[in-house]
Amino acid sequence: MSMTEAVARPAVSAEELDFFHREGYLIRRKLFSREEAQGLREHYTELHASRAIRNYKFATPEESGDPLKCYPRIMHPHRWDALSLQWLLDPRVADTLKSLLGEDPVATQSMLYFKPPGAKGQAFHQDNFYLNVKPQSCIASWVALDRTDPENGGLSICPRTHTYAVQCPERANLEISFTTELVQPPEGTEPIPAILEPGDTLFFNGSVVHGSTPNRSKDRWRRSFICHYAPRSMQEIAHWYFPVLDMGGKEVTYRCATDGGPCGTEAKGPH
Repeated sequence: MSMTEAVARPAVSAEELDFFHREGYLIRRKLFSREEAQGLREHYTELHASRAIRNYKFATPEESGDPLKCYPRIMHPHRWDALSLQWLLDPRVADTLKSLLGEDPVATQSMLYFKPPGAKGQAFHQDNFYLNVKPQSCIASWVALDRTDPENGGLSICPRTHTYAVQCPERANLEISFTTELVQPPEGTEPIPAILEPGDTLFFNGSVVHGSTPNRSKDRWRRSFICHYAPRSMQEIAHWYFPVLDMGGKEVTYRCATDGGPCGTEAKGPH
């Protein structure tokens, strides 16, 4: 079943909307079908095998013992790959975001994580530290392409931290995290694992503290397609995310924030 043939997902219910505003996140089960998730997995596997990925540095197992250097994440594939752009602007995502935000969304980023067995996790962090959306916050759409759970390094989220101010990170443990920033969960907050099946989609506010542990499975990948969006009424965003698109694919102009950087790195810098 293609994306255009997929049955439309029902609108966000009043109960789901209340949960999102209270907890800071929402899981929409089966937003995409298993067949669609499998198709996107196969698409990126073929791109990796053919070395047809732009601005991408590959390493072989002989060159590096780090699985993430053999399978680095792909940043902004929607800028050159038609299928990635289609997923970024998918109407089911757009409709969900419009309900959660209370206004039209704009699209700012796409990423594909391979996360093979043995790969490091990502220390707890807040996405809007990187996107620097002002005066509101960004919102993530995290699509599971494999089943994700604690064993294969699935995402954990800290409920109700969407009201938590964006923090200045401390140094992460690089033995278990491939990124350098760490935001400690607030005292009394218990992270919960987001257990997802292929096609399930997790939406969460850009201030929500979240992260993942290493993939400790022996043969299970944890591939995911992650996109970031913002309210159309935002006033500025970090330059790394230009051009910003409306959900029809048309560029929208915003002021450049003076901070921010690629999501999940220590890179910071002015326009």
